[in-house]
Amino acid sequence: MNPRTRNRREAPIAIIGGSGFIGSNLADNLLSDGEPVLVIDNLSRPGVEQNLEWLTRKHGRRLTVETIDVRDANALAPVLMDSKAIFHLAAQTAVTTSLAQPGEDFDINLRGTFNVLEAARLSGEHIPVIFASTNKVYGSLPDIAVREEGDRYVPCDSDIHANGIDETRGLDFCTPYGCSKGAADQYVLDYAKSYGMPTAVLRMSCIYGPRQFGTEDQGWVAHFLLSALSGWPITIYGDGRQVRDILHVSDAVAAYRAVLDRIETTSGQAYNLGGGPENALSLRMLLSEISSLAGRNLSIRHDGERTGDQPFFVADTRKIKTALGWKAHVAWREGIRDLADWLQRHRLEPRPEAVRYVA
Repeated sequence: MNPRTRNRREAPIAIIGGSGFIGSNLADNLLSDGEPVLVIDNLSRPGVEQNLEWLTRKHGRRLTVETIDVRDANALAPVLMDSKAIFHLAAQTAVTTSLAQPGEDFDINLRGTFNVLEAARLSGEHIPVIFASTNKVYGSLPDIAVREEGDRYVPCDSDIHANGIDETRGLDFCTPYGCSKGAADQYVLDYAKSYGMPTAVLRMSCIYGPRQFGTEDQGWVAHFLLSALSGWPITIYGDGRQVRDILHVSDAVAAYRAVLDRIETTSGQAYNLGGGPENALSLRMLLSEISSLAGRNLSIRHDGERTGDQPFFVADTRKIKTALGWKAHVAWREGIRDLADWLQRHRLEPRPEAVRYVA
């Protein structure tokens, strides 16, 4: 028997982008269950060194770390070939950055994902690859009529109002970020079709929770909270009635693990992953809650709408619930308090620039 095959059970689970917000929470969860984990990260995002130090202190030698950029196929392939499974979470995540630097966005999100898929394919081991996609693959949803209802937008379509956007929705990439992530999403699914590889996609709404150091262009829930804690002004693009469903990271981690545990049936499938209608809120609702938690009025100003912004996006999660028995357990108000408590203890040094909303 091939010794590589014989030792598959002892092989690590690789998390590309494992020092990031979701990646570090996923790594901690797996390591706590006794799974060896290989974190692959280029450590380019502010705050991730803190996450990596935390993982190393907590888990010691069960954690292996490789500082590799996903764009470096030659360095990536040899460290992935002996993995038991791959969670691919590394990405360029900001719409604004993609508009300013579309070539870099393409290289990281699309070519980087291609490098991961090829490394898994050429290993000959049928390594599962679970990919972190985005609700941006559905575009700006211009055909979904909405109406103002108090401090939020609601869709005029009663089914979308009740359940959200499901996976039968046609893909409609918008902005270079939407194009790069959407194309990568489709490559991951096609490798299941064309090569019989065990791959799956999770199209995420807004994930939040501990170990999230939000920046002005990504991680807006944490960034709003950091603003409230630090006294920074917040700039809202649009009128603040935009609605998103938010999901606590502990529930997201449970979904990623469930997809891997059932990869025989989840392979080739894309699943929406979000808080669903019960965890849907407008920016105004979130800011009101944060103001209450902070015990002060927030400094809020408004600017024009951003390119590709969706007035309403709530994930219809019935597919993943039916397939895996998964559901969101953390209600959004409880989750916001949890993140606020964590940020009080671990926040980064304040930055003077205004906090901006980018969904």
